[in-house]
Amino acid sequence: MAAIEIVIGTVYGSAVAVAETLEQALTSAGHQVRLHEDAVLDDLDPTHFWLVVTSTTGQGDLPPNLAPLYEEMRDRCPPVPGLRYALVALGDSSYEQFCGAGRRFDELLQELQARPLVPRLEVDAGETLEPEEPALVWLKGWMGDI
Repeated sequence: MAAIEIVIGTVYGSAVAVAETLEQALTSAGHQVRLHEDAVLDDLDPTHFWLVVTSTTGQGDLPPNLAPLYEEMRDRCPPVPGLRYALVALGDSSYEQFCGAGRRFDELLQELQARPLVPRLEVDAGETLEPEEPALVWLKGWMGDI
């Protein structure tokens, strides 16, 4: 089974709820999972699979707890072509920068040559009150490929 780093970007807790739901499903399937709410680059293992779950704040901004990791990776992370990842972006389509934080983090990972296992999941708060549900369906569609 795989070792998985779940990186969380949250403001009001929705991303934490999604991450914990996905953690439970992954752990039940036999994977080893570590949650990171205030991740720094040195705490994350690029040989592990990364699952990023982030909400968006302001005008498409990264949550305050995820912004330092983003900046650290942008400024000093070497290419990581061996890194595989998946990303859940939470947002509200009534805002101009829908899922902006997730899109920015996804773009940064790809600039660093990381490889997405599946396309990014974008969950619209205007369509679902429980983002854990579509995220869990999405995870079950590819979890066996890790």
